[in-house]
Amino acid sequence: MYRSWMNLMMLAAESQQVIWLRMMRLAAGGALAKRETHRMVQEKIVAAGLESGRMVLGATSDSVVKRYRKKVRANARRLSR
Repeated sequence: MYRSWMNLMMLAAESQQVIWLRMMRLAAGGALAKRETHRMVQEKIVAAGLESGRMVLGATSDSVVKRYRKKVRANARRLSR
């Protein structure tokens, strides 16, 4: 139980970091901002479809959170460069 709660809290914290990094990229404007906007929207659509399908097939909420954390960390690394 504690591990699930901790994963969820870390997802929230890491997501805030990615939101901040994305806002900085968007504020800079230009081609990078346009690409980031498209990538962001596409990620949300794909994630919503995949994870809702996995939940229907019986995935646990903890496994869904772990997958989201992996994606969020990848975004944070990419945006931090």
